[in-house]
Amino acid sequence: MSSLPLKSIRWRNTLFLGGTLLGALLGVPAYIWQFGLSGWQVALFFVFFALTGLSITLGYHRLFAHLSFQASSPVRFLTLLFGAAAFENSALSWAADHRQHHKFVDHEEDPYDISRGFLHAHVGWLLFRVKPDSPLDCAKDLQADSLVAWQHRHYVPIAILMSFVLPTLIGWCFGGWTAALGSFLMAGVARIVCVHHMTFFINSLCHTLGRRPYSSRCTARDSMLMALFTFGEGYHNFHHEFQHDYRNGVNWWQFDPTKWSIWILHQFGLVRQLRRVPHEEIVLARVAEQQRRISEKLESARAHIPESIQRMLENVQHRLQQASKEWQDRKAEYRRTANLKMEASREKVEQLRRELRLASARLRATIKEWRQTRRQVLSTLRRVTTS
Repeated sequence: MSSLPLKSIRWRNTLFLGGTLLGALLGVPAYIWQFGLSGWQVALFFVFFALTGLSITLGYHRLFAHLSFQASSPVRFLTLLFGAAAFENSALSWAADHRQHHKFVDHEEDPYDISRGFLHAHVGWLLFRVKPDSPLDCAKDLQADSLVAWQHRHYVPIAILMSFVLPTLIGWCFGGWTAALGSFLMAGVARIVCVHHMTFFINSLCHTLGRRPYSSRCTARDSMLMALFTFGEGYHNFHHEFQHDYRNGVNWWQFDPTKWSIWILHQFGLVRQLRRVPHEEIVLARVAEQQRRISEKLESARAHIPESIQRMLENVQHRLQQASKEWQDRKAEYRRTANLKMEASREKVEQLRRELRLASARLRATIKEWRQTRRQVLSTLRRVTTS
């Protein structure tokens, strides 16, 4: 990035990001030294951090970029207001960049391509114009959304009002100009810096740290540690494999406050049509990745593995493919028939539902058999490599 010409610098972004960072690093400590810090100012920081952070992860990301659920007008309006307060551009521009990222992940057209280096993915793509901005054509559905289009047109005044004016006014009501200054610095400037780097972590560290249990086709990784700092977005390998699922932490125990927030809103009827990938598809993705890795290990040690073990693995893999195809066929047929509604008899739908349940049971049994065989093969491989 240091070799880039001055004309490639995005001056507005550079000055804003640099100014808020300096304000947080210098202004906040100076204020605390001079005036101290009250509990309500700390609480205000965390309230604005949660509102703006969740408006990015729940609103900008899962609702607008991926359409992973549908939301009522109040939820959409509030996430657009507080999403603007994060100062990460309008929802329309943000979603266009993010859809471009998913479409071309780890390639040149990816706006925050990690293969260009950690700093480029983290913040460099915002500071330097190394490629044209993402076209808004990949978000035509959002362009046609009147509320999203309104926020896009008035993004800057909304962002200033929600991010700086509102917390300053709250501070003024609590304790005059000194409290207003503290609120401006804490819930405004410092909070913006924290939300920025929380989001930037997803583009950089979530493509660097962690495991790839669902697919190694891209650099996205699952990290429980990163989930703690990103409102649950750290389960990034799952997200890249199943980007339309409203969950990132797919297991109930995985830390995903964004998923929990969406679920709670659903219980109150404020969001609907939550998109979930069937459990079988998720398991099959994990199995496919494990199968790919064990095949690589076998390739390098095939001469030392008994033929009976190799045949056993090949046979169970074949049975797994058959069970997977049968389940997918039954699922597709059931959905087609169920969508016909009145044209399909209740008996026919019930019959297909039973067949789908049986196919799911056979698939689960075959997956269990495959895992047992995999353990045997890995045990044999360990003996071969250590002998």
